[in-house]
Amino acid sequence: MADSTAPPPSSLSRLAIDRIPTAPRRRRPLWKRWWLWLIVLLALAGVALLLRSRSAPIAVDFSSVAAAYPSSAITVLNATGRVVAQRRASVSSKGTGRLEWLGVQEGQMVKEGDVIARLENRDVAAQREQAAAQVQAARANLAQGVAELDDAQASLKRAQDLAQQNFISGSALDTAEARYNKARAQIDTLKAQIGVAEANWRVASVGFDQTMIRAPFTGIVLTKSANVGDIVTPFSAAAGTTGAVVTMADMETLEVEADVSESSISKIAPGQPAEIQLDAFPDLRLLGEVSRVVPTVDRSKATLLVKVRFVERDARVLPDMSTKVAFLARALTAAERKPVPAVRPDAIVKRDGGDIVFVVETDNTVRSVPVKVGEKLGDLMRIEGLAAGTRIVAAPPERLAAGARVESAKK
Repeated sequence: MADSTAPPPSSLSRLAIDRIPTAPRRRRPLWKRWWLWLIVLLALAGVALLLRSRSAPIAVDFSSVAAAYPSSAITVLNATGRVVAQRRASVSSKGTGRLEWLGVQEGQMVKEGDVIARLENRDVAAQREQAAAQVQAARANLAQGVAELDDAQASLKRAQDLAQQNFISGSALDTAEARYNKARAQIDTLKAQIGVAEANWRVASVGFDQTMIRAPFTGIVLTKSANVGDIVTPFSAAAGTTGAVVTMADMETLEVEADVSESSISKIAPGQPAEIQLDAFPDLRLLGEVSRVVPTVDRSKATLLVKVRFVERDARVLPDMSTKVAFLARALTAAERKPVPAVRPDAIVKRDGGDIVFVVETDNTVRSVPVKVGEKLGDLMRIEGLAAGTRIVAAPPERLAAGARVESAKK
């Protein structure tokens, strides 16, 4: 009878000891281990990133050395204004008529009394000639009356001589005296007629002269408001008519009108020196002087009008130009009128105990340039050691050093 507790043959075979020897497992070489290559690759990537970060350009803001004026250091107040002509006129005709001739252009210089335009005047010219003829006729009548007076005087003298000799009657003498008195009275009448004729001639001449539009003063024509063929009238209320023919200004009376806040008007006084800068010509700075303060406050803007006259004049200054006026604490010297190099304060950094500015080269690398810092000129600082227009770094970061490459932070 078989033993039911014996293990099955398959289980016994697993418990048997394998007497066949096996070869020992060889270890893989070090260079074939994958984790080692992963470490090497990560190290190489880190080195590459480090080198790339060191060679990458630094983003900075670029600026340039400005040409500043020392006057900003003694400026007590700045204001904006415009150039105006104290003597300015819209030239028109006193009479009404069609514009027949216009002899000026914009920008042309004219002298006082020059004829700049003419209205149709054939009718008033004929009236003037008629009045002149009446004057000549009245003078001829006077000459005739004088001749009659001489004849009457001679006849009276003969009659008086004959009457003394009783050659003529008393009535004949009375007739001669009456003729003489009448001729003498006629002379007064003829002289009065000459006066009337001359007055009529003057009236006609005034009417003719009113058709000639003349320059009221010496100046420059600014604008033309009419053309040949336009109807010109002193009061251009009617449709299709023009009042002014040209607008002109006396360039010798140019001045600047500046609006000054009433809270700052205490800083302004007549005769105070000023510097005038034109927006059209930023490099042109002219000396000025406070002429007067208009004693009227503009309540809508809370400002007063200050008028500044030009101490220096320039042909480029024209009416209605925008200006900036710097009211100064004192008059400028000759040296203070020349521009000097200046930079923003944040462009100057301290390195090795000195002040330097980073200059940007053409290849966008920087070099450090030592500078000497002077006084403050408005929002800028005066420096010595760099020329105006030099390209520099504004607000350099701490890690920026000479030789580093930079690029604009504004892209």
